[in-house]
Amino acid sequence: MNDRAREAAARRAKATPPSGQGLFDRVRAVFGLGAPSIRDDIEDALEDTGSESVFSTQERAMMRNVLGLHELRVVDIMVPRADVIAVGLHMSLGEVLDVFREAGHSRLPVHGDTLDDPRGMVHIRDFVEILVGHHPKGEARPSAAVTLATPLETGEVIRPVLFVPPSMQALDLLRKMQASRTHMALVIDEYGGTDGLVTIEDIVEMIVGDIEDEHDEEEAPLIEAEAGGTYLADGRAALDDVSAAVGVDLTVGDAEEIDTIGGLVTALCGHLPLRGEVVTGHADFDFEVLDADPRRVKRLRIRARDAAPPDDAPDDTTSAGSAEAEAARTQTA
Repeated sequence: MNDRAREAAARRAKATPPSGQGLFDRVRAVFGLGAPSIRDDIEDALEDTGSESVFSTQERAMMRNVLGLHELRVVDIMVPRADVIAVGLHMSLGEVLDVFREAGHSRLPVHGDTLDDPRGMVHIRDFVEILVGHHPKGEARPSAAVTLATPLETGEVIRPVLFVPPSMQALDLLRKMQASRTHMALVIDEYGGTDGLVTIEDIVEMIVGDIEDEHDEEEAPLIEAEAGGTYLADGRAALDDVSAAVGVDLTVGDAEEIDTIGGLVTALCGHLPLRGEVVTGHADFDFEVLDADPRRVKRLRIRARDAAPPDDAPDDTTSAGSAEAEAARTQTA
């Protein structure tokens, strides 16, 4: 479950009315709008402390998630483009196997020259079967016909994917995945570019919580406190979570429309910062970019201006990154 989906779930939880007669009930009575809907009745029943003996805590949480699923759209649950792991048509089956091994996924999207040229997906089961001599469509073939050097484009293992808009309701996508028996969808923006990716597991996790299998590795925390009042943060860390960690509200002014700490730093400096750049923020905090690529800030250090750098701070990396940033600015001037 990604950060945007968790934030959407949190907003639903805050919006859930307390048990008993709430404001909306009184408004309905004043304007003669009639009784609450069945959905409202169920939500009130779940909030009623007396129902704890009927439903377990886990059951209540799952039922709330089911009721809130109709409010979620694809954009709320998708894996953003920057985090999509995909393979290209030009890659050999051996290279694709390496990506499967490193990513730990059972399905990978396939693209042409770029991710904006999607061609389908490849499933690890089809991939393994064709390597051992069994065609995914049931046709027998000699095992020597396909090797690890065979290009993915000619391996006949590419399956179709769904293409959906960001505004599509998550529940509608779930039905479409069930009907088509296709468990991966690429999110396409209004210009025809790839905006992100959604799997059926992403939708199910919105109901039951995170699903981890034997091959899922424990993710490092997105925010880590260091000595001296500094913090290490992943660029994908939610701005609300970072604000809570540092004890200062960073979601003020223009930041109200920004979801992640990496997005805030990019907005503050007016361009995509390079490794080593130090960006001045408000509330006496500075942001040092430790890692970045041409699309996003990947990792950064948050430091109060009166705090000393940590003893293990990579001075050589920072200075090299600063020189890199200065050289880039000189070339663009």
